[in-house]
Amino acid sequence: MKLEVSTDYLIGRPKKRLPAYRYRRWEEERRRSSCLISCRLMGLPKFTRPKGHDDELCCNLYVANCGPAVGLTIDSITSAFSKFGTVKGVYPADESGSRVIVSYYDENSAQSALKALDRCPCPDLGGRSLHIRYSVQRPQLQIVASDSVEVCLEASELNIPGIYLIHDFVSAQEEEQLLAAVDARPWHSLAKRRVQHYGYEFCYDIRNVNTQHRLGNLPSFVDCILEKIPVFKKLDEAADVSLDQLTVNEYPMGVGLSPHIDTHSAFEGSIYSLSLSGPCIMEFRGSDDGDRDKERSNSRRRAIYLPPRSMLLLSGEGRYAWQHYIPHHKVDKVKDTVIRRGSRRVSFTFRKVRKGPCQCDYSQFCDSQS
Repeated sequence: MKLEVSTDYLIGRPKKRLPAYRYRRWEEERRRSSCLISCRLMGLPKFTRPKGHDDELCCNLYVANCGPAVGLTIDSITSAFSKFGTVKGVYPADESGSRVIVSYYDENSAQSALKALDRCPCPDLGGRSLHIRYSVQRPQLQIVASDSVEVCLEASELNIPGIYLIHDFVSAQEEEQLLAAVDARPWHSLAKRRVQHYGYEFCYDIRNVNTQHRLGNLPSFVDCILEKIPVFKKLDEAADVSLDQLTVNEYPMGVGLSPHIDTHSAFEGSIYSLSLSGPCIMEFRGSDDGDRDKERSNSRRRAIYLPPRSMLLLSGEGRYAWQHYIPHHKVDKVKDTVIRRGSRRVSFTFRKVRKGPCQCDYSQFCDSQS
């Protein structure tokens, strides 16, 4: 499979709620401007904000209070800065959507633009005052080899029985609707992420559920997901498609998930996880000798890239005997590509609550049989 990584996630959602017409414009510009970034850097702009006070003359300008998130289109920014020379490109400076890099072909053009527009209302940009500095080249990102593991694009490459991945499980429109639905409901804040529970609440202190306390049916906004779940029966005949528990997790950029195996006594053998809004890498650790205290020294490691809108199924050995986790990274390396994570990633994890003790074939990892 050819790696095709969207750059839609280079500009994060605006921190303040925008009017509907401004949000639509921001969304269109976010997608358009993201495509201008080099796929080789995958979300890491070549130039960034200068540090210190000594600006060195160059062809690139760091422009704050300017970008799609504040209602300025890439075309309008390009047009305004083109009065001072030929603009090579306008690129997002970070995930905010309110700061850009304007790149010229020559230093004189950049100097003229800075002198004319810095801290002055720009009539071509609605009178907005811009804050401009010369930009500096970002140091090349170094990936620590000792912490890396080959990342697979397909579940079959993992060579772990019971793990399956379907790309584009939901459409882009369904993704937007699902995100809007959960954002309209209250979140519960944990130490580093936010969660919502439906069906049954997962108690993190005991890593289990209270089967006597049912929250109700799964919400209707996930019907578009549940109706597609049976397709996994074609991949795994034993896959359970009758699900009654949903946990929605929101992970900010850089926040991952600690290594764990979902409690055997809490849930049945099929766990589904839908990734929305941003990509990530999920890694797996399998102990050769079954000793859970020695995973770090005697573990087998695997990793898979989870693009937005993909659905992962953990079943059988992959669910019961392999730890899964998300490294706490802001960037991931997939094949020869460095991918910056989105401003947030939202996962919908579906399970079926177990009503009796687990009787799986992996007793060394099973809390019911230990």
